Amino acid sequence: MRKIAIVLLSSLLAVGSLHAQTHNAEVAKQLETFNVLYKLLDLYYVDTLNAPKVVRGAIDYMLDGLDPYTQYYPESEAQDLQQMTTGKYAGVGAVISFRRDLHRCVINRPYAGQPAAEAGLRAGDILLEQNGKDYGEAATDAESEQAYSNRVSASLRGEPGTSFTLKVKRYGVSKPLTFKITRRNIVLPSITTTRILQDSIGYILLNQYTEDTGRDMQKAVSELKQQGAKRLLLDLRNNPGGLVDQAAKVVALFIPRGKEVVSIKGKIKENNVTYKTSAEPLDTKMPIVVLTNYATASAAEITAGALQDYDRAVIIGQRSYGKGLVQQPRSLPYRGVLKLTSAKYYIPSGRCVQAYVYKDGAPQHLPDSLAKVFHTAGGRPVRDSGGITPDVSVPTDSLPNLLAYLASSNALMDYCADYRNHHASIASPDKFSLSDAEYTTFIQFLKAAKFTYDTQSKKALEVLRKIAAAEGYEAMTTDEFAALEKKLVHNEDYDFDYWRKPIKRLVEGQLITCYYDQKGLADYSLRDDKDLNEGLKILTNDTRYRSLLAAGLPAAPEKSE
Repeated sequence: MRKIAIVLLSSLLAVGSLHAQTHNAEVAKQLETFNVLYKLLDLYYVDTLNAPKVVRGAIDYMLDGLDPYTQYYPESEAQDLQQMTTGKYAGVGAVISFRRDLHRCVINRPYAGQPAAEAGLRAGDILLEQNGKDYGEAATDAESEQAYSNRVSASLRGEPGTSFTLKVKRYGVSKPLTFKITRRNIVLPSITTTRILQDSIGYILLNQYTEDTGRDMQKAVSELKQQGAKRLLLDLRNNPGGLVDQAAKVVALFIPRGKEVVSIKGKIKENNVTYKTSAEPLDTKMPIVVLTNYATASAAEITAGALQDYDRAVIIGQRSYGKGLVQQPRSLPYRGVLKLTSAKYYIPSGRCVQAYVYKDGAPQHLPDSLAKVFHTAGGRPVRDSGGITPDVSVPTDSLPNLLAYLASSNALMDYCADYRNHHASIASPDKFSLSDAEYTTFIQFLKAAKFTYDTQSKKALEVLRKIAAAEGYEAMTTDEFAALEKKLVHNEDYDFDYWRKPIKRLVEGQLITCYYDQKGLADYSLRDDKDLNEGLKILTNDTRYRSLLAAGLPAAPEKSE
């Protein structure tokens, strides 16, 4: 019997070795083919190849076929990856963006308390010159625009303590303005805001997971408890995640020492690791509600999922994004970096929250009927259908395409810049609002700027027209489609009046960001927040809170009157 086992084991090893040899030979064959192919193109192609462009295109195409997170960063972009993971860099402390209508970069948002804001730069300022040297204008193609943006961004970064002059054009101001700015080390905070809400409920808005997130969260929770907080509302909405070890440190604040938070499993066993709570918790009894939405991802999903799996918190909001893949940076020649997906992570119940497929970059989740059932520590069923499904779902409001177009429009940015030129200050975030007269002025500003948008009904009509053509009905439906298209023409006055409330809210939020930065926007957002209001109701109802964490199916949410 032992001899048979040895023979079988030897056979399996031989098959595995043969498979590895075949795979390695195929890899070598394909790489040699690519190498020779490129050399032939470089030698004989009618035009001279742009090596960085052609090879970068080949790399990006290859990586796009894998997953949305495996990415190549050449030396010129490697600092972007470092900033995302550490939250630290040396520069002026501002987000810039490219405006195609201007062929130049603009200040999108200067961070409060950082060099750009302290020097006087504002959102919407157009970057013209640095130290007397004109940035010039970008060519009108995507590659040139990206290269231009990278160049401008790199010029703003540098050694701490170094200074430069920056000339900008400000909307509504006739002459360019010049500012002297001194670079320094920039640390982007993990936590946007903390405060005490009603009934001794502490609130924390955690926006990312960087090197100091665990420490920052411990400090924030401790301070809230000192201020009298007896319950906690942790807001992870729109949190894209970050460092996995920091997610484990956040969870460790609320569950006992030695508990598993997340396990990472990949192809290379040496990289497999399990994170457990390694310190004594700060509080294991305080009732907790965690808010999530479709943009809660990665490390933020680990936090929400682990607290759910240990029945330590009630999750409220919408299903999270569904990113259960782990990336590692790998050094490349010439100081490039490959951020590659190396493993999947599994939270304490054993489930992986990774979405199953992606369509147009968006995750697609399985219906619960097709998902595998796992159980929390207390016996509640949870599923691996992709993302974290909240214990209490709060439906999102249906909003028109108009809001999406407006939020990303140059017209809104210019209006905010113009408004700030005429208003040195505004009311605090909890009190500020646009008057009816100011709203009318805003709509007039949009019309003068020729702001345009597509309606959802018109987009649906185009889809229907294509389907009809594909099925052979185009000739007989031409007149009907033409008549319907005339009826669906924009009625701007109607749209701006019908959607007045969400439009005002969007504009008010943008203006508050200009004056009070992200903290002000966070405070403003709490004024009319369906998810937060549901969380407050549950945290102030001990019976309801305990029932949601009891074994069995989660209870249905209470109806709001």
